[in-house]
Formats: sequence, structure tokens, C-alpha cells
Amino acid sequence: MSSLDIDLNTATPLQRVRYLMARLREPEYGCPWDLKQTYQSIAPFTVEEAYEVADTILREDYEHLREELGDLMFQVVFYSQMAEEEGRFQFDDVLMDLEQKLVRRHPHVFPEGTLDSRIQPGEQVAEHTIKSNWDAIKQQEKADKNQLGESILDGMPAGMSPTRRAHKLQSVVAKKGFDWQDSALVMAKLEEELGELGQEVYGNAPNELIADELGDLMFCCVNLARHYKLDPELVMMKANQKFERRFRVLERALQQQGVSLEEATLEQMEQEWQQAKKTEVATGDEPQ
Repeated sequence: MSSLDIDLNTATPLQRVRYLMARLREPEYGCPWDLKQTYQSIAPFTVEEAYEVADTILREDYEHLREELGDLMFQVVFYSQMAEEEGRFQFDDVLMDLEQKLVRRHPHVFPEGTLDSRIQPGEQVAEHTIKSNWDAIKQQEKADKNQLGESILDGMPAGMSPTRRAHKLQSVVAKKGFDWQDSALVMAKLEEELGELGQEVYGNAPNELIADELGDLMFCCVNLARHYKLDPELVMMKANQKFERRFRVLERALQQQGVSLEEATLEQMEQEWQQAKKTEVATGDEPQ
């Protein structure tokens, strides 16, 4: 049944949104912008919406989280509408596949592989067993679809951000034993990479060599974050937020002095920056 063939008076919110999307893509009466979109043109918006969800969570802005989640969900509706127009699949197929995959990957919750099956009272599975089972099931899924590559690194999404991909690469090989056993060793490696970068920088090396060493250092930083079970992208998002917060304080302080950013000296800006840091620590907004 088409998304347009519904009774709006009795339709669920999800059905109404799918109806809305179908209307936006109607060839004769739809929105010109929505009609010209493709999977490829929408993909960057999907990444942006996902980051906006993460941003509201980091800021604990739960009032707007509801709105951002709606924007992210609309991306799924948009892709599904285009796929339905091309006869590939429908939105319900997406939900059915999701249900089946999650039931299959959670045998410790659905022991018989059905949504209505349950474990026995008091029956528990260790977390490390859950993780190993998850990985084994994923590998079997790939084998069933003939998607097993020659390398354990095959099959990673090309659209991952570089930071996310670095974290994923490290996690995958770590499961096979290729990993530092102690975070102190990672820190030592980071210091080594920093020294190598310094040699290139202070030696006036070409930008290509500096970029190579800088990449090694950043890769190592991601590895250190992974060892401490920190998400490197969330770490950077928090660092960005901290910089923005402090710079806004700096701007306000200069404005109160009647000094514009263009007029302010570097020494003045540095003084206000340090004051902003002290104020955060004093008020408890920033951990010492």
C-alpha cells in the first residue's frame, strides 16, 4: 500500500510523516527541492543531523533533543521513500530487517530467536560472552551474504569520519590481539610520535612530512582515548564546546572594555582567555 493511501483521521504519527514525505515527493504537486534529491545528496545532511543529536546530548539540552531526533528520523523516512519509488524496498522493510537483526544478535534476551521468547528467571550471561557472541553473529551474517573479505578490515563503511574510522580500525585489530596491553605504553608511543613531529617541524621539513607525522600523532591520540573507553569524537566535541564557551567570554570581556577583536592585541586576548579559564574553574563549570 502506498504511503498516500491512508486515512489521516486515524493514522499514527509515523504514518502521517510517511504521508507527508510522499506528498513532498509527488512528481506534479511536490516540493521542487525534495524532488531533485538523491541518496548521495541527502547523505551529508544525515551526518549533520546525527551530529546535532549528539551535540544536544552533550549540552544536556533535552528540550531540543526531541526535535533533533525527529530531524534524524526524517532522514530514514526520506531514504525509504526514494527506495519505494524505485521499487527497492519500503519503510516497513527497514523496520522488519531491524527487528530480525536485533533479535538474532541478542540470543541472551531472545533465546529462541523470536521476539516473544524469554530467558529463564535468574538466567544471566556474562558481558564478555555477549560481546563475543555479537561479533560471531555479525561474522556469520556476512558469511551468509558472501560479504566476508580477504581482510578483517574489509567492509568498513566508507562514509565514516576519519576519527571514527581510526577508532574502528584499532578496535577491530585489538580483538585479534594487535594492541598495546597497557595504556601507559600507548602514552609512551604518543610521546614518541610527538617527538618525531617536533623533529620535522623544527627541521623545517616539507608539509607532506609534517602531515604524515601529525597523522601518526592523531591516530595515537585516538588509540589512547580508546584505551580509556572514551569516544574520541565526543572528546573533540567537548573540546570544541569548551573553546567556544571561553572565547565567547573573551569577546564579552573585550566588549565591556570598549575594545573590538580587531583592535585587541594578542596579549589582551590571552589575558582574557586565562581569566575565562579561571572563572570556569572557580564556578565549577570546568574540572580542574
